[in-house]
This record gives sequence, C-alpha cells and structure tokens, in this order.
Amino acid sequence: MANQRRDPDQRPSPEALLETARREEDAAGRLKIFVGAAPGVGKTYEMLQSAHARRKAGIDVVVGVVETHGRAETEALLIGLEVLPRKRIDHKGQQLEEMDLDALIARRPQIALVDELAHTNAPGSRHPKRYLDVAELLAAGIDVYTAVNIQHIESLNDVVAQITHVRVRETVPDSVFDRADAIELIDLTPDDLIQRLKEGKVYVPKQAERALEHYFSPGNLTALRELALRRTADRVDEQLLTHMQANAIAGPWAAGERILVCISEDPRSAGLVRYTKRLADRLHAPWTAVSIETRRSLQLTEEQRDRLADTLRLAEALGAEALTIPGAGRRIADDLLGYAHANNVTQIVIGKASRSWWFELVRGSVVHDLVRRAGNISVHVIAGDALPAEPAAKRAQMTDRVEPFDAKPYIAALAVVAVALGAATLLRPIFGIENVDLMFLTAVVGVAVRFGLWPSLLASVVASLSYNFFFLPPVYTLTITDPTNVAAFFFFMLIAILVSNVAARVRTQAVSAFGRVRTTESLYAFSRKLASTAALDDVLWASAYQIALMLKVRVVLLLPEQGVITVKAGYPPEDELDKADLAAANWAWSNDRPAGRGSETLPGAKRLFLPMRTGRGPIGVIGIDDDRTGPLLTPDQRRLLDALVDQSALAIERVQLVEDMDRAERNVESDRLRQALLTSISHDLKTPLASVLGAASTLRDLSPKLSEAEKADLLGTVIDESERLNRFIANLLDMTKLESGAVVPNATLLDLTEIVGSALRRAGKILSRHRVALDLAPNLPMLELDAVLFEQVLFNLLDNAAKYAPDDTTITIRAVRDADSVSLQVTDEGAGIPPADLEQVFDKFYRANKGDHVRAGTGLGLAISRGFVEAMHGTISATNRADRSGAVLTIRLPIPPASEALDTAA
Repeated sequence: MANQRRDPDQRPSPEALLETARREEDAAGRLKIFVGAAPGVGKTYEMLQSAHARRKAGIDVVVGVVETHGRAETEALLIGLEVLPRKRIDHKGQQLEEMDLDALIARRPQIALVDELAHTNAPGSRHPKRYLDVAELLAAGIDVYTAVNIQHIESLNDVVAQITHVRVRETVPDSVFDRADAIELIDLTPDDLIQRLKEGKVYVPKQAERALEHYFSPGNLTALRELALRRTADRVDEQLLTHMQANAIAGPWAAGERILVCISEDPRSAGLVRYTKRLADRLHAPWTAVSIETRRSLQLTEEQRDRLADTLRLAEALGAEALTIPGAGRRIADDLLGYAHANNVTQIVIGKASRSWWFELVRGSVVHDLVRRAGNISVHVIAGDALPAEPAAKRAQMTDRVEPFDAKPYIAALAVVAVALGAATLLRPIFGIENVDLMFLTAVVGVAVRFGLWPSLLASVVASLSYNFFFLPPVYTLTITDPTNVAAFFFFMLIAILVSNVAARVRTQAVSAFGRVRTTESLYAFSRKLASTAALDDVLWASAYQIALMLKVRVVLLLPEQGVITVKAGYPPEDELDKADLAAANWAWSNDRPAGRGSETLPGAKRLFLPMRTGRGPIGVIGIDDDRTGPLLTPDQRRLLDALVDQSALAIERVQLVEDMDRAERNVESDRLRQALLTSISHDLKTPLASVLGAASTLRDLSPKLSEAEKADLLGTVIDESERLNRFIANLLDMTKLESGAVVPNATLLDLTEIVGSALRRAGKILSRHRVALDLAPNLPMLELDAVLFEQVLFNLLDNAAKYAPDDTTITIRAVRDADSVSLQVTDEGAGIPPADLEQVFDKFYRANKGDHVRAGTGLGLAISRGFVEAMHGTISATNRADRSGAVLTIRLPIPPASEALDTAA
C-alpha cells in the first residue's frame, strides 16, 4: 500500500529514515502500553488476554508483577502463565513486596508483564519508580507489556487535578509514553464503568460508594475518557507522520487535522494568524505558520522585515510552530504544497491579496495556483478587507540607519571600465571588433559582483558609450551611421544592464546568505557556551559579552534581588546606573515593556531597557546603549537581539531552576535531619534521662531501706547513663561544628600508640564485656594529628564495635605502615555490615538494623569520625572481614614530611 502511494518525485525524510533504522537496529526490547481512562476499564484484563494469545503462538511470556485487586475474572487469567515470586523488602518493620527485577532479567523471557507503570517502589529498591524498572528490562532486550491510566501521564497531571479535584502523586514522564512502540487504548463508556463499580468489580462496596460520590462521577469519567482518546490519537498521529515521511508517501492522509497558515510581510498577516488559531482550537489540531523566503524577500524594507518577524513571534506565542522556508521552486505555491504533502497538512489558510489583475497576469497569483493544485488539501482564502487593522504596538523606535554616500565604488567602476577599454584597444587588431564587446561585459560583471547594483549600472552605461565612441564607426563620435551597429549598440547596452542586474542580485543573495550563516554560527557557538556554563555569574558575563560583541553596543544586565531590580553584569563592566536609567529599568521590569532611549516611556534615559522573558514570565532586564546618535538598532539588529536575549533568558532560568532544585533538596535534607534529630531527642536521649531520674528518685525515697551494694549500683547507673547522655550531646555539638566549618584541627606530631592507649582508657567501661587485642607495628612514624579529635574518632569506632559485637568477643586494633601512609583498623566479630550499607554507615543519623542487645545511639558517631578524619587529611572506610563475620573500619593517615625527616635523622 505504501509503495502504491509513494510519490516518485519526493524523497523520504532523512530524520524519519534514521528513526526507523534506529528502531530496527536497536537491540532493546519493545514496549506496549495498555492505556485506560480510569481504574476498572479492563487494562490488566486485556493485557493478560494478549499474553495468553502470545503464549499460544509459542512466545515465552512471564508475569513480573500483576495487580488483580481481588477481581476474580482477572485472577483467573493468571492461571496458565508463569508468575515470578515477588521480592520482599523490609521497611520500618513491615514486609513489602515488589517485582524481583534481577530474577526477571535472569529469567530473560521474550515478553514480561509489568502492571501499574506509575507505581512507586518501596524504599531500598534499585529504582524509585517502576517505569525505571521497565526501562532496564527494555535495555536488556526484553519486550514489556504494561498498563497505565491517563491521569498518571505527567503533562496531564494538572488537567486531571482540575477535573477531578484529586492530585495524582504517582506520574509517568511523557517521554516513556512517547517511547512506546505500541499503544492500545482500553475504552469503556462511563455508564458501563459505573455499572461495574456498583457490581463490586472495581472496588469493595464501601470504597465503591465513596468513589461514586467523588472521582467516578459521569462528568469526570467523560472528561478522562476524552483525554485518553486525544492523547492516544496524538501518539498515533506522530507514528503515522513518521511512516509517511520514511516511505515518501505524498499526503494528506486525513486521519487527523493539521493546519498550515501562509504569512508574509503584509500588515494583515497577524489577522490570518489569529484566525488560524481559532480554527485550530475548534478542530483541536496542531498548526504551523510558514513564511517562504524568495528573492523578493531580500528587497523588503526593514519595516516589512520587522513586521514579518513580529507575525512569526505572534504565531509562536499562540502555540504554532513558526518556520521560514527557503524557496526552492519557481512558484511559492510549489514550496507550500511541498511542505504540506511532506507533513500531512490537511488545511491551508492564506490571505487574499489586493493586487490588480494586470499584476496577477504578469507575475501570477499564489492564491490561484494554490487552489488549483491543492488536490485533497482544503484551502481557506481569507479576504483581506475582512481583517481589522492592527493597532500600533508601543515599542522602541528602530529605523534604518542613513549611511553616508560613498563615491569609491563608482570611481572603481569607472576605473574598471577604463582598464577594459585599454585592453579592448590593444586586442582589437588581433581579435577584431566582434570580440571587443566581451571585454566590456566582463568588466560590467566584475563590477556587479564586487560593488553591487548601482555601480554596475553606471559601468553598463559608461561601457556602452565607450563601445560606441571608440569602436563603432564613425569613431570618436557618439553618432552611429550603420543600422546594424545601432542594433548592436542597443543589444549590447540591454545585455550589459541585464547581466549587471543579475550579477548584483546574486551578489546580494550571497552576501545575505553569508551574513545569515555567520549569525547562525555565532548563535550556535553562544548556545553551546551557555549550555556548558553552570554558574549564574558566568552565564550573565557570557551573555553581556556576546550581545556587546555582535551588536557593537554597551550592555548591562539586571535581575531582581529581594524585590528590587539590581545590576548583576555588564560589558564593559558596569556597577551603577544613574537615576534616569534606573527609573527606566524599573519601569521596564514592572510593566514588562521597553523603556528608555528611543521608546515612548522615559525616552530621556541614556540606555534602552528591554524585559527578558521566558515561558514562566519576566526574569530580568537588559539595557543597551552606544555613542551614536539616532535609533540604537535596525530591525535586523533588533531581531538578532531578540534571539540573543531569548537564549540568555533561558540559560538564566535554567541556572535558577537548578539552584531552586538544590535549595529544595537542601530543605528536604534539613527536614529529614531535623526529623531524625527530634527522633533521637525523643527516644535516645530520653532513655538515659529516664534511667538517671529513676535511680536518683530511688536513692532519695528509699535510701534507708537500701543496702550499700544497692546504693552503689544505683549510683553507678546514674554515672553510666549521665556519661552516655554526655556522649550523645557531645556528638550533636560536634556534628554542628562540622557542618558550620568551625572544626579546625590543632595538628602536631604525635605518637599514634599514645592516642590509642588514651582512647582505650576512656572507653574502658564500654569495652568491659569484650576482649581487646592490640597489633601495633613497631617504629610507626609520627603523625600530624589533633590529639583531642583523633581520640574522639577512636572512641567512636570502639563504641560502634562494642555495640554491634556480641559479648565475650574480641575487638582488634591494628596499625601498620602502608607506603606513604599509616593504616589503622578497628575489627570486631559481629554480624558485619550489609554490602549495600558500607558507604551509608557514614551518613548522619544512619543506624543499621540491630538486635535488642545493642545500645541505642544517635547515629552520629561514624559521621563525626569521617568529618574529623577528613579534617586531618585522612580517609575512613568500612568493609567486612574476609576470614569470618565482622566489620573492619579503616583509617588511613598520610605521613608528613617532617616525620620522615625525623625518622631519617634517627
């Protein structure tokens, strides 16, 4: 079918061919999504039926995870399919079940069934979201069938919340939906779905009653159904367009509406754009605004070019795709229809030109050509007088700069003709008068190519007169006696003028194309520079420098700071503005319109200030000025400034969004730490306080009845729990100092063995139920350490080992020299550290799962140890023992040069 409809004169789209080739050569699996408008429409049921059909066809199908929600008919379809056991994850004392991703990848079925694409995995899973599990399965070459409701699509989240008044928290990025190789819409009318709900086939009775009162109202279901139909139709339409472009199929295939509006420099083009916007809204169709760039486009005035650029910007603001297409054919209609056929356009909107019949007879009519040759494409011809005149926009003045007259090109043209005359005089005896005119034509072409139209016209006239005066008899007069020479002179002059005109036009096109290429290259380099810049100051500096360089103006950039617009960057560097400029900048920021020099607001300012906008609104103000008099910018320069400002604004917004995300992450982390701290205070600190209070109360109230041994035991409890409470508070204070940067080690050369002995004495009570083994290598070098901080590090490590190692086991302290560092290890005989937690154990407030015999703590000891060790230029890491169970905490400290010198002297 595709081959029958292929246009022999149309080549396939390279982008579509590359996409098709990528999909065919990609070793990744294929994704099929079953989409529904709401829960209960039968997505999982249809997915299981498709799985049975594929299994009967000999395909290996495995169920990774399917949620039946207690529906008997869905559970019945699981019979006969291989279902992998789910993985159990322990979270806060609860056993949660998730899909066993590793087992599914190891099983490597041809098709894996993964229900509920938007599901959030339990903490501790490899991926936080199930769609990331699906992505890993696809990367492993496994095809995936999955299901999702339309309210879980990210771009529709706000729309669904507005309709249903329920904010869906679990969403799937649109890129996952668009990446799907196949989409199957499971549709059910609202009445049928409500009936299923009443019959208990969706939720249990009480839950069904609440759903009917809120989410499952007929209006909500109808709106959700329309969303599902339209989103699926959009995806199918993209696939259809890619297929047509890859197979060079001439459109339109009117499976969906696509609208094209043709715009020009005509003042009524803005009305065409608004009409097309209203038409597209009625048809719910995408639309494109196209301007065809022809040779005539180079002859437009700056006012006309500016109007055309404004119309394209208006189309973009109204939601269209705005394009400027170089004219490839002799007729504009050919270029329009070529684009329409390539992009499956079904309707074209064009304005009726108010030109005379004589003009259309000589130059042709785009409208008539388009209507005659459109074929199956509908053409809307909008009468120009039906469109209201556009009000003049309040904007900064921009007019053409008046360039002073330059006589050099004209003098050069006369010189070139004089050289041609001399050469012709010398060559006439050799080649004859028949070839003399070619010398003059060569001179005319050269002048046209080098200097443009008007100097070449002067050269044509002078060359014609020279040819007549010096070579046509009677010579040295402007009189022509022979009628044949009259014809020769006439045709020579005509050809000279035509050739000069054509050559000058080619030169103009070449200069314009070169300028456009140079501007495009500069914009591309600028965009790459902005993309690689992460700091706001660097973005502002790069933007100011690039704008100043390309427009030859002075630039200042202002951004809001605490509600006040403030200078942030400038080129040349500028820190302050005078009162007039500051007032203009504030007005431009407050009103989102130009102000200052050349504008209608505060024109007395030295600079012109323009707002910088993005899709989120204004983000800043740019000010420009120069030393020239008159308007600051030509329309071409204004369009270039708009492009530069748009790129700069997007880069600034990107940096600000990154900063906002970092700030939000820091807030989340602060909230988490605050919650953990409150937990520690409410539990871990309350326990020793309760013990102290209980022992002290007993001593006060029952002292006469207690024996000396019992009193000593209670006093020991008070002292032990007070010391424990003191350690907790000290840890909190130490962590506060670390995070504020207040910890500065007072490092001196110390003997490591002395600090180890001091730490052991301090930890005597904690280690009373354990054996301690020392294995310190002899002649260890002196190390630059802070004695207090490093003793605290060793104490925390010993305390940690005592907590997690059973009683009557050995805790070993080993120290050896390892090249240019000293390695100190604290080894216990406990259960060890889970491999996934080896790095996490150094996080603040992290505590591993432990038995009842383990004393509580704040989870700060190892985090403080890492901070102190790194402050002394060392490293700390955690591993498990290789010979038996147990953890190994290793500190590596560099050997200072001073210690090496002492060892050498000794």
